[in-house]
Amino acid sequence: MKPTHGSLSVWFPVSIILLAHALFSRPTLPQGGQEVRGVELLQEIKHDVSPPLRDMKPVPRPAGAPEAKEIRLLHPPREIKVMADAVMQSAVLPAISTTAGVNFEGVAANGSAPPDTNGSAGTTQFVEWVNTEFAVYNKSGSLLLGPVQGNTLWSGFGGPCQTNNDGDIIVLYDKLNNRWVMSQLAVTGGPPFYQCVAVSTTSDATGTFARYAFQQPGFNDYPKLGVWPDAYYVTYNLFNNTGTAFLGARLCAMDGAAMRGGTAATQQCFQLGTNFGAVLPSDLDGTTPPPAGEPAFFLGFDNNLSSLDLWKFHVDFTTPGNSTLTGPTNLAVAAFNEACGGGTCVPQSGTTQQLDSLGDRVMYRLAYRNFGSHESLLVNHSITAGSSVGARWYEIQSPASNPVVFQSGTFSPDSNYRWMGSIAMDKAGDIALGYSVSSGLLHPAIRYTGRVPSDPLGTMESEASIIEGPGSQTGGLNRWGDYSSMSVDPVDDCTFWYSNEYLPSNGSFNWHTRIGSFKFPGCGGPDFSISATPSSQTVMAGSSTQYTVNVAALGGFAGTVTFSSSGLPNGASAGFNPTSVSGSGSSTMSVSTASSTPAGTYTVTITGTSGSLTHSATVSLTVNAVAQPNFTLSASPTSVTVIQGNSGTSTITVSPQNGFNSNVTLSASGAPSGASASFSPNPLTGGSGSSTMTITTSTSTPTGTYTIMITGTSGSLTHTTTVSLTVNAVAQPNFTLSASPTSVTVTQGNSGTSTITVTAQNGFSGTVGFTTSGVPSGATASFSPNSVTGGSGSSTMTVSTSTSTPTGTYTITITGTSGSLTHTTTVSLTVNSASLANFSLSASPSSLTVSRGSSGTSTITIHPSGGFNGSVTFSASSLPTGVTASFSPNPSTTTSTWTLTVSSSATTGTFSVRARGRSGSLSHSVRINLTIN
Repeated sequence: MKPTHGSLSVWFPVSIILLAHALFSRPTLPQGGQEVRGVELLQEIKHDVSPPLRDMKPVPRPAGAPEAKEIRLLHPPREIKVMADAVMQSAVLPAISTTAGVNFEGVAANGSAPPDTNGSAGTTQFVEWVNTEFAVYNKSGSLLLGPVQGNTLWSGFGGPCQTNNDGDIIVLYDKLNNRWVMSQLAVTGGPPFYQCVAVSTTSDATGTFARYAFQQPGFNDYPKLGVWPDAYYVTYNLFNNTGTAFLGARLCAMDGAAMRGGTAATQQCFQLGTNFGAVLPSDLDGTTPPPAGEPAFFLGFDNNLSSLDLWKFHVDFTTPGNSTLTGPTNLAVAAFNEACGGGTCVPQSGTTQQLDSLGDRVMYRLAYRNFGSHESLLVNHSITAGSSVGARWYEIQSPASNPVVFQSGTFSPDSNYRWMGSIAMDKAGDIALGYSVSSGLLHPAIRYTGRVPSDPLGTMESEASIIEGPGSQTGGLNRWGDYSSMSVDPVDDCTFWYSNEYLPSNGSFNWHTRIGSFKFPGCGGPDFSISATPSSQTVMAGSSTQYTVNVAALGGFAGTVTFSSSGLPNGASAGFNPTSVSGSGSSTMSVSTASSTPAGTYTVTITGTSGSLTHSATVSLTVNAVAQPNFTLSASPTSVTVIQGNSGTSTITVSPQNGFNSNVTLSASGAPSGASASFSPNPLTGGSGSSTMTITTSTSTPTGTYTIMITGTSGSLTHTTTVSLTVNAVAQPNFTLSASPTSVTVTQGNSGTSTITVTAQNGFSGTVGFTTSGVPSGATASFSPNSVTGGSGSSTMTVSTSTSTPTGTYTITITGTSGSLTHTTTVSLTVNSASLANFSLSASPSSLTVSRGSSGTSTITIHPSGGFNGSVTFSASSLPTGVTASFSPNPSTTTSTWTLTVSSSATTGTFSVRARGRSGSLSHSVRINLTIN
């Protein structure tokens, strides 16, 4: 993605921008494996909660020719060194043992390339987002919403997130909280540059979203998102404002709890140096969180091409000073060459057009899973594999305490090119790796491989196909990817979902996407899942409420699930109807509270048990105390400004709550000396109404800003509100001085003028006299009139120079004096040499197309310099046969219209014709291109 200025599009013709290694303006982190503090704390720009997405009017798809976004490599393509691959898989394993699920078409071409294919599975839906549209499907592949433009999600939000649709998209499902997290750039017209992030309020991707705009200090390219218990983490490749200089990887944490609650949120960021780019954040799979307090992980491969760099980011949103970034820890791996040296080399069948490899970076996601006995991180990237390209993958265990590369391998079973991969692991430890495949004999296809825990370490089983592409990408378009997406279904934690792009026929900007699911036979077995709706309920103490508990059968489960609850407050109880469900079904949980149940918000855990199988879901219960009569106090306005000796007012309003109808007596404190506050009426009767508070100051009241506290009292009830009082000093008569123009240019021996204006303030009526300083030698300054009377008026300052006045620019200070009052203003005087007077010419337009028998015009503009003020006479030359020229006016001191008249017999073609301007001994010309049809 490229930042543009004043444009409605961020898509540009294909080109490769190599990242210049430039220094970032803020301090960058050291490259050793040490702990660093001093995080950057940035506030959100805006947040709100959207209407339901299903009810929002889709933003129309923009018209115009398709365009490709630029790719920013992390370095120029490297030389590919001859080397052995120590982890190249040589063993041929049996065909992958997965069972295919759904296989359906996703979002297709919409005017841009590449698609940045990304998708994620939720509890009941699959969301796919590409540049620049997204769609919501059920898990059978039926379309529920869309495809719609990405910025439809920000309709009504305002600002660049609403008006721009800049892509580099990510959609994730937060499995711990059952929320969708969706994000894209808003960089058109920047700086400033924004990341737009939306978090669903429920597990329904067609419902409402809490929407946020976060600003970054540079162009935030290639953002990648990860879900972690304490935050939503995001990384960027940060560039300068023009997108031409790489500033290093940027690692940020957004306050996930605040965003899920729809409240104001902050982000905290660490900036790495230019040696590090395309770093990925860890993204949690499964429902077992990492150990409490464990930091998030970030990973990229090192420039030495023989190790991985691992960081740990601990964020503290309560005390940002406690946030730390530790790393990088360097993990040795088998040496490799980046695919295509990091550039473009992937062949296709039936065309010489090659495709981008993006071999200069690790590929999304950095998948994390906690098995209890150990933790694993998975990642992959594309490398040179003999004469082709293969997928290098790694499993890193114990990343928090003692990170080690547990296993790794390069999957390249034949001469085809495999790249643009995405990898993940299910709850049984099975691994799936999806990718694109192509060669000179093969159109780009979508395939995947995988392994089960019993396979030899570092090996993958023989691959399977999701779709064999019918076409190749042509038309000079090399952009592909920039990433694909492998996710794990949160319901059974076994089913893999993979989405990637392919071409339905030879062409450009005609890509399609395909979504396929599959699972390994060793994962799961008969099981069930449990969920509850709504996610929260609110009751008054002494009342009751209900939740619906849903049981879904998995893998042929037909057992009986019984229910229990925990976490209820004192005095509350829960019952289920029915008390158990066989296979799939639902039960109503009724929660009853007592009048003595303490007010507060409680997390209630609902547990379903069937034999040795146990699953749970949580809901929130808020208990409010029985309402008592009460009142609130407010002030309008909340700030009052007065001048010493004057008064100001604010309206104090009493608002009743829960049937309150008693009198409220008002009092005030905090008034400065010499000031007093009174209320009318006082008290307020009947439980509601307004009173005017009048604050009266004296001429001796000290100036300053004071907080006046207003207290309302009714029996044992007391409430307060505040009004800010600002007391300003009595204004004294004064004046200001200004000059127009503020700069004067003259040639030696000439003079120039500026108008000096006196403006009265606070009744000033005195006489202001003028003096100057800073006038160069050989020059004088005079005023007419010499002074301004009556407090306001103007005087003309004339600066006269001699032929001996030195050339240069001088600051002349004009001082206005009236008694003890003195004010100044300045005028910049530029003295040019008398011999430098000159001019230049320009033509607009600089090219004309005229049919025979017609005429065309171009405006010739005179640009004086060095004090030139003469007239210029015009003539034309280099005219083709049958063409005549005229100028109006001629001569001119500013502009002239040059008319070229073409006869019906004039020679056709394109000619360079000249307009010449002369003034005394000065002569200049300008040419335009004349095309005769």
